[in-house]
Amino acid sequence: MPRIGAIVLAAGLSRRMGEAKQFLPLRGKPLFRYAVERAIANDLSPVLLIGGERSEELRRLTSDLLQVEVLDNREYATGMASSLRMGIEAAGGRVDAVLIFFADQPYVPDEVVQALIRTYEETRAEGTKIVRAFYEDTAGHPVLFDASLMEELRQVTGDQGGKDVIVKYKTHTKKVSFDCGDWNLDVDTPDDYRRIQEVDPLKREK
Repeated sequence: MPRIGAIVLAAGLSRRMGEAKQFLPLRGKPLFRYAVERAIANDLSPVLLIGGERSEELRRLTSDLLQVEVLDNREYATGMASSLRMGIEAAGGRVDAVLIFFADQPYVPDEVVQALIRTYEETRAEGTKIVRAFYEDTAGHPVLFDASLMEELRQVTGDQGGKDVIVKYKTHTKKVSFDCGDWNLDVDTPDDYRRIQEVDPLKREK
């Protein structure tokens, strides 16, 4: 069985929200905890939580989760890529693949995580490098990257994350489709936050 880790990106500036969205409360816990708990529930290891200016608060709010390693990205203001690079560096040599989660997407269920892992396990021998979730034909997260891409992921810059790597390896990518668009909801604005509080995460869209 391949060793698969998780990187949860939680260092964003949340400019459109006007406050740190990863700490917003949702059904009794901060938003970022949902992605972290999905990683733990699916036995991913290590679970690397990348924080920015409020890394100590992340540590405090995950003190009950011994599996979580909180990393302090002091370059968080340069964009998402700096957090991705930090997570990839920390995962290097410890995993065969890594799943990248966003801290502002709380409704990704175990079903999605398990399907991505299963697809990777079944096709890695055929050369699969990336496995990506699609929700109602829209690309989303998490995204699984094979460890062979880590060196290239260490070179990413700006606020685009791993998009260039995904484009480069599109012929080595497996898409896993789901019919529930709510699972792909994220929180960028106050309107997004209001909507996500109204959604029933257990109810599938039809």
